[in-house]
Amino acid sequence: MLATLANGEPQSISRLAAGTDLTRQAVTKHLRVLEDAGMVRSHRVGRESRFTLEPKPLDDIRAYLDTVSRQWDDALARLKAFAEG
Repeated sequence: MLATLANGEPQSISRLAAGTDLTRQAVTKHLRVLEDAGMVRSHRVGRESRFTLEPKPLDDIRAYLDTVSRQWDDALARLKAFAEG
C-alpha cells in the first residue's frame, strides 16, 4: 500500500484495494492506522477520500535505522578486533 502511495498520486480506497485480496474495509482500516501514525493524509474529493504518502515519518525511521546500523557495525568491528587480537 505504501509503495502504491509512494508514486505521489493521491489514491482512493477502491484503487488501493484493486488487484489485492483485501476488502475496501480492510484497506480503510490500514489507512486509518497509517493516518493516525502520520504516514498518510487524506482529503475528500466528492464522495471519495484520497490518500497521499507523508514521507517525513519514513525519513525519520530511515535515519534512526541508519544510526542503529552504524552502532551495530562499530560494535561488531570491536568484537572482531577483540576476538582476533
